[in-house]
Amino acid sequence: MKSPQTLPGIRVGQASDLQGLTGCTVVLGEGGAVCGADVRGSAAGTRDLVACLPDHLVEQAHAVFLTGGSAFGLDAAQGVTRYLESKNVGFPTGRVKVPIVPSAVIFDLNLGSAASRPTPQMALEACRQASRSVREGSVGAGTGATVGKLFGMERATKGGQGFFSLQLAAGVSVQALVVVNSFGDVVDPRTGRILAGARRGPRSSGFADTTRQMLAGRIRRNFGGTNTTLAVVLTDARLSKLQATKVAQMAHDGMARAVRPVHTQFDGDIVFVLSTGRRRADLNTVGVAAAEAVAKAIVRGVKLARGLGGVPACRDLRAGRKL
Repeated sequence: MKSPQTLPGIRVGQASDLQGLTGCTVVLGEGGAVCGADVRGSAAGTRDLVACLPDHLVEQAHAVFLTGGSAFGLDAAQGVTRYLESKNVGFPTGRVKVPIVPSAVIFDLNLGSAASRPTPQMALEACRQASRSVREGSVGAGTGATVGKLFGMERATKGGQGFFSLQLAAGVSVQALVVVNSFGDVVDPRTGRILAGARRGPRSSGFADTTRQMLAGRIRRNFGGTNTTLAVVLTDARLSKLQATKVAQMAHDGMARAVRPVHTQFDGDIVFVLSTGRRRADLNTVGVAAAEAVAKAIVRGVKLARGLGGVPACRDLRAGRKL
C-alpha cells in the first residue's frame, strides 16, 4: 500500500527502538512554517512550546518533535536542533540562526524497558531519513503507545501513529499526523463503536467501555500522567499565528470525536499547527477540516498498530488471535 504524502515543504521522519519499545517522530518544515498550539490535557510534557503562542516573538517553527520516554525523551530534541543547525536553518539572531523546535512527549515507560528513551542520535537519524512519505502504526513516537488504561496495561490495547489528509474545495490541503497514547478508548466517530481500548479482562478481546465503567463508579486512583494524544496539523492555507492557534483549538474537536474520555487530568493532549501559508482559505473551514483529519488519523493510528510488549492491537482482537 502506498504511503500517504505530506504537503510540499514538509517532511516526516521517525526512529523506533523495537527492543525498548519507544521512539520519536519529527515533522520538518525547514523553510519555516507559521506555528500554533493548544493544550487541553492536564499532564503535558513539552519543550519550547511557548514559541507557538501568539504573543511570542518568533512567527515560525522549523520542526515539531514528538517523542516517547516521558520527560526524559525531551532531551532527544537536541538531535533535531543539531540537524537544523547543520543546514543553517533557524531564527536569525545575528551571528547564528537558532532552530525553533516545539516538542512534546508521551509516556511509554510502562510498555517496554523503563530505561529505554529516545536519544539525540535517534532524533538526528529521524531527520536524516525524513521524507514526504509517512509511516503509520507502531512506529516512531507511536512505537510504545497504548490506549484504554482504566484497568492498567494488562488490559490496554496498542496505540500508534496515524495520518490523514483532506483536500478542500478551494484547493487547500489540511493534514493531521497523530500519536495515539490515550487514557480513553478510541471509537469510530461515525458509529461510536469502540475500536481499541480497555478490555474486559487480561485475556479478553471484548472492550469494557471506559466511559460506562467510570460512570458506574469503577475508577482507579493512581493513573499517573501516563497518557497523551499528540497531533500535528499541516496546511498550506495562509494563516497568521493567532489563526493557527484557533485551528489548533478547533482540531481538538477531532480528538473528542475519536477518544472517549479525552482531555482528562491524566492526559497531556496537545495539537500543533504548521502553516506553509501559500493559499487563501476560510479560517473556520480549515478548523473544521483539521478536526476531521485528526479524528480520522486517530482511527488509522490504532487500526494500523501491531501488538507489542504483550499488548494486543485491535487487528489481533478482530482476528481472534490467542492473547
